[in-house]
Amino acid sequence: MKIGQVAQQADVSVDTVRFYERRGVLPTPQRRPSGYRTYTASTVERIRLARALQNLGFTLEEVIDALHAHDSGVVTCGSELWRLDAVLDRSDAKIAELRRTRRDIATTIEECREGRCRFRPTLDVDPPR
Repeated sequence: MKIGQVAQQADVSVDTVRFYERRGVLPTPQRRPSGYRTYTASTVERIRLARALQNLGFTLEEVIDALHAHDSGVVTCGSELWRLDAVLDRSDAKIAELRRTRRDIATTIEECREGRCRFRPTLDVDPPR
């Protein structure tokens, strides 16, 4: 397969395929004498897996590490659960931070409605008469 076919079947751009190659998500493809890269169907599946992991919240570095572990042939779901636990912990931390931010926004709105706007500068001098 050519790079355009891989990109189309994996539903990514050609630039994404090249980026994944540079970053080590994909193995270096074979080249024809003309210099064109040639890919196998497994490349499409690997891109789809990488995208699925990223959609779960894995960073690109975590995706690369997980794929390299998979390539070793000794991984199982049980041996890889720690990766999902780490992503879940990170997601929980983000959710907690978003909840704190939401509370702060709600408090600020309430203060504004009560006439204590945080956006209006306060002056320490008496207003002119």
